[in-house]
Amino acid sequence: MRIVAGEFKGRRLETPENYDIRPTSEKVKEALFSMISGNVPDAVCCDLFAGTGNLGLEALSRGAAKCYFGDNSRTGIELVRRNVEHCRAEERSQVIFGDFEKVLNKIHEPVDIFFLDPPYKKGLYEDCFRLISELELLAEEGIIIAEHSSEDPFPDEIEGYVKLKDRRYGSMSVTIYG
Repeated sequence: MRIVAGEFKGRRLETPENYDIRPTSEKVKEALFSMISGNVPDAVCCDLFAGTGNLGLEALSRGAAKCYFGDNSRTGIELVRRNVEHCRAEERSQVIFGDFEKVLNKIHEPVDIFFLDPPYKKGLYEDCFRLISELELLAEEGIIIAEHSSEDPFPDEIEGYVKLKDRRYGSMSVTIYG
């Protein structure tokens, strides 16, 4: 797995040795960043179920100002830290160990782009959207990107956020809310 474009282009990221972490494929990542290219420059991002840090690091590489990386797996958070160091992105990154509630409660500024890629079929999406709304974390023109199983289509609205785009890539889909 590598960074596709921008400042860190071509850098290979460490990946997990098992399937506990499911990184976004390069093909899907390229398509996703093509859809949101205008949102990325100078953005504050949050890679909420970071795993490897793949999406947040791609955003930083493409000009995002800052990224919060959160994960409740010790293996995942160490992988994120090593990948952030490998890209020399420490000054623009904040790595937070803990579940999504702990991570979201540690963010005290508006976030322009949320990347949500929790374990599928755990019912975490609705809770994430609810807490983002309650804490008023999404910036005025911000977006929430949910990566999910294609078997589970997402509604047109969640917690007051409206579906903007929905794309299918085989067994997984990307839905964008704003």
